[in-house]
Amino acid sequence: MKLEKVIAISGKPGLYEIISQSKSGIIVESLTDKKRFPVNNLHNISTLNDIAIYTYEAEVPLKNVLLNINEKEDGKNSIDPKSSKNELLSYFSEVLPGYDEERVYASNIKKVLSWYNALVAADFDFKSLEDEAQDEENKEEEA
Repeated sequence: MKLEKVIAISGKPGLYEIISQSKSGIIVESLTDKKRFPVNNLHNISTLNDIAIYTYEAEVPLKNVLLNINEKEDGKNSIDPKSSKNELLSYFSEVLPGYDEERVYASNIKKVLSWYNALVAADFDFKSLEDEAQDEENKEEEA
């Protein structure tokens, strides 16, 4: 499973993997219960690969934030996304120092942590994200 194939659907909890395309949309499978269903163009979807988190300097891709959490937690679940606001803010400042506190809300942090925990539960290969990040760094150095 690649991050480009993992999506969030607004109005639906959890994460979904794109299985295939159909005439009217895409077929997705829930990462939690493995149920499949069609998603048409009326649904608002976001691939996790396209999401970024605001910092004071730039926007950091979500995959980098997920890697930071994975490194901090050593591949295990993060803190409970339902923790208190202060705990969430403190935790996120450890994972992503310098995040924009005015544009990144506690609800955003809850969502990121629940997505991370869902990926851990689905045995997502975070090593593939590390490899992608290394490849991107190498390309930037060559340019």
